[in-house]
Amino acid sequence: MNLKKVLEVKDLKISFDTFAGKVHAIRGVSFDLYEGETLAIVGESGSGKSVTTRSIMRLLSSNANIDNGEILFKGANIVKKSEKEMQSIRGKEIAMIFQDPMTSLDPTMPIGKQVAESLIKHNKVSKKEGLKAALDLLNLVGIPNAEKRLKNYPHQFSGGQRQRIVIAIALICYPEVLIADEPTTALDVTIQAQILELMKEIQGKINTSIIFITHDLGVVANVADRVAVMYGGRIVEVGTSEEIFYNPQHPYTWGLLGSMPTLEGTEDRLYAIPGSPPDLLAPPTGDAFYPRNEFAMQIDTEEAPPYFEISSTHQAATWLLAPQAPKVEPPLEIQRRWKIFQEKQAAKKG
Repeated sequence: MNLKKVLEVKDLKISFDTFAGKVHAIRGVSFDLYEGETLAIVGESGSGKSVTTRSIMRLLSSNANIDNGEILFKGANIVKKSEKEMQSIRGKEIAMIFQDPMTSLDPTMPIGKQVAESLIKHNKVSKKEGLKAALDLLNLVGIPNAEKRLKNYPHQFSGGQRQRIVIAIALICYPEVLIADEPTTALDVTIQAQILELMKEIQGKINTSIIFITHDLGVVANVADRVAVMYGGRIVEVGTSEEIFYNPQHPYTWGLLGSMPTLEGTEDRLYAIPGSPPDLLAPPTGDAFYPRNEFAMQIDTEEAPPYFEISSTHQAATWLLAPQAPKVEPPLEIQRRWKIFQEKQAAKKG
């Protein structure tokens, strides 16, 4: 890949001080983000997706500790920056779309003012210029009668419209990196599709790089260039969308793909990954997924697996890829679901 790197996360380790003890939430996460690409980070709740991306914005809670690692943006380490320096980056160069628009929007402020606020602060433009830019962006994100609605308040908009307003706020300064934290979770399927399409469209216009966080692999199938799968505070598999969806190598990725609804017949039951995520108060010394992995071997209980390279863009951390490991096939139920998913994807492209 000859694209320019806009962000590098290197061996990031984050813990939280709690009454129960130290929670090792992020345990050595590394990834790159390239210019103009969409990287999806997927995994169950508690896998570390949001903590990882909030650390890029330095929006972690007061009991969080960045124990190790670097977050390089434009060659500078964000971890070492002061709060004042971060305030000049947040919203201008790196912006975030949060999950629930109602908690992101100020109920006492008209939406035109809210969209323009960041531009007025960072780019030192006048209020008039800020509102003009806000109007242009609200039109771009598809708010009907945008000019008349600049003075409306958040409660006067539908859920889908509020999410579009939050996207406009994040994009007003044309950031180089946009972090979308489960931006479609609270929306119905039709609005969800519209928001995803909108993000792709805007990305094409302003060439921003997007980190898209979700627990739903189905959501990212058509928007992500690359996918990183997180489990137990680590990235366990990363590859292009095609590699993750058509040639997954980690048993956890198999389970995530198998648990996607297929809507093929009323008797169809969802596949469920057995067991529970690991207790990160006392992380396992071996592979964190081994208690839930029906193909686990003795070495999984003793030593965390390294990354094995499947291709130049595809790596997975599982001992099943070691040369001496037995060859295993994913469960038949999961294979059946992949086939349905792949046929649907082929039909969309055809």
